[in-house]
Amino acid sequence: MKACFMGLGYIGLPTAIIAAKHGVKVTGVDINPHVVEVTNAGKLHIIEPGMEELLQEVVKSGMLHASTTPEVSDAYLIVVPTPFKGDHEPDISYVQAATETVIPYLKEGDLYVIESTSPVGTTDKMKDLIFSKRPELKGKIHIAYCPERVLPGNVIYELVHNDRVIGGMDEASTAKAQEFYSQFVQGTLHPTNSKTAEMCKLTENSSRDSQIAFANELSIICDKAGINVWELINLANKHPRVNILQPGCGVGGHCIAVDPYFISSDFPAESKMIATAREVNNYKAFWCAEKVQNAILRFELEHHRKPVTAMMGLAFKPNIDDLRESPAKYITTKVMQSSSNADILVVEPNITTHNVFKLTDYKEAYEKADIIVFLTAHNQFKTLEWRDDKVILDFCGIFKK
Repeated sequence: MKACFMGLGYIGLPTAIIAAKHGVKVTGVDINPHVVEVTNAGKLHIIEPGMEELLQEVVKSGMLHASTTPEVSDAYLIVVPTPFKGDHEPDISYVQAATETVIPYLKEGDLYVIESTSPVGTTDKMKDLIFSKRPELKGKIHIAYCPERVLPGNVIYELVHNDRVIGGMDEASTAKAQEFYSQFVQGTLHPTNSKTAEMCKLTENSSRDSQIAFANELSIICDKAGINVWELINLANKHPRVNILQPGCGVGGHCIAVDPYFISSDFPAESKMIATAREVNNYKAFWCAEKVQNAILRFELEHHRKPVTAMMGLAFKPNIDDLRESPAKYITTKVMQSSSNADILVVEPNITTHNVFKLTDYKEAYEKADIIVFLTAHNQFKTLEWRDDKVILDFCGIFKK
């Protein structure tokens, strides 16, 4: 079988690699020529443990090659971003553009699958778009929605072993999609319709967002009450039916920080708790930035000089290089903007350069800084020892103090 993956990002590229590793002949398509070039050279343009070795293997064997244009295939998978535009309205223009690109290549018996996180009804809209331009394909191709559900850093295992939800436009489409994914997925493939599959993806991430919001709100309350939130959560979780998550400096990434808006924008009157969880998690980043700004002001008053402040971490979660929707990046930017002439050291060990921030080595920053602000719990930071001579703001539980 030949498959065309539209989009070689954090999900598209790993899925294409795993499919190729399991015998699917893959064309990976990306509009960025640099991504295409480095992929064909066997180099991974994202951070994912063990994935580059697999990429080199499937490129060398000829099972995967990248291109800026699609090729005639048996299956077309849409794995492009779905950001939001003004007022948190979902933007499916990338999905539509990728779909329009593959429409001329579709033929009878083909499978078209959207993996991109999408508002409810997007698969229906793309079906109508396809048939408006290729009416002769009605009833002759298979259309489905199958959301990814992998954890960055563990993608190789989870792409293969996690269960998947397969939502076809009809039973035949669902069966065809199950047949495709069964080539490389060992987890159970759960059949449903496309709207339910779309809502399932949004529900999973909205649930996570709400759970994180509880922990983040609790951390703000504990700070005001003078309670160690890490100890509190550890004790509360001793209850057999309680499992509170760990707080952080907010919520980031292209899933949990975005997907709840896909529900609240379409169902504003009904999604009160989902919308409030988003507000809480957004506020947590603002709250953290204020805590840092106040710490800088206190230091100036006490020491009669501006402190050196180290902002430790820019990625939205530990041990990855993904800065999308990152609260750590927002906090760092806000602190730099509000603290004129302050000496701010920015640390992110998982990237080498950034077009806005000048990066500093984490050990050097920890040694030089008067104020240490832990924003992302990277493994490197956990090797550092507590320093009583530093002002340490630990928003992600490095020391749990």
